[in-house]
Amino acid sequence: MEHVRPTARMLASVMDEREARLVAALGADIIDAKNPAAGALGALPPAAVAAIRACVPRHVPVSATIGDPSDDVEASADAVVRMAAAGADIVKVGLSKVAGAEPMLERLGSLALGEVRLVGVLLVDHGVDLDLVAVARAAGLAGMMLDTADKRRGALPDVVASDALARFISAVHAAGMFAGLAGSLRAEHVSSLLRLAPDVLGFRGGLCRQAERTDSIDAEAVRAVRRVIPVCDAALADACRAPLSGAMAPRQTKDVA
Repeated sequence: MEHVRPTARMLASVMDEREARLVAALGADIIDAKNPAAGALGALPPAAVAAIRACVPRHVPVSATIGDPSDDVEASADAVVRMAAAGADIVKVGLSKVAGAEPMLERLGSLALGEVRLVGVLLVDHGVDLDLVAVARAAGLAGMMLDTADKRRGALPDVVASDALARFISAVHAAGMFAGLAGSLRAEHVSSLLRLAPDVLGFRGGLCRQAERTDSIDAEAVRAVRRVIPVCDAALADACRAPLSGAMAPRQTKDVA
């Protein structure tokens, strides 16, 4: 008898080449270049992103953030172009409110980025505004993620109720984009979050020594997270390894009894 279990891609945020090699070797599906000391979406220099891209296998997608949400549209557009030129497959853009996001996303959507995909990251400390989903889709974004800005408030499931997370994922999928969740996530959060069918689960602090996001990544912590996120079976392996492009259906792994 065949059972189907939902799974998600494991995104691991790294701050240098050493960490990138480690998480790639331990099975992370997406390598996320980030400076955790510079905020929830702290950006690394483009040269550091290029070095991370160069040190991991080509089939493993690399994402990069341009920094915490900004009202400076042109500066954000320039930052996106720089990260794309550095080799990022996915560029993450922080969003805070619809009024500021609409002109920002309209400008970013006009950029000629080739195969590079834009992903909007909604910081949820002041609530989850689902109106941003339609704005992001109209701008041509490939996906949206939720994250927390103030890490002292706890993990995403402590800040946002499960039913609100489910509504976000459903709205993003209905708009034809992929949905991701992040924000101080740890291995113990995975089982309940997978039931909501996100496409991506993002980790930083949960991969670090003593769960401190600015500390270095710990191999055993990475293994602990990887163990609880089912790996796609052979028939779906290519889809799981492929760079994100457009919308993604929730990943599944099969058990045969």
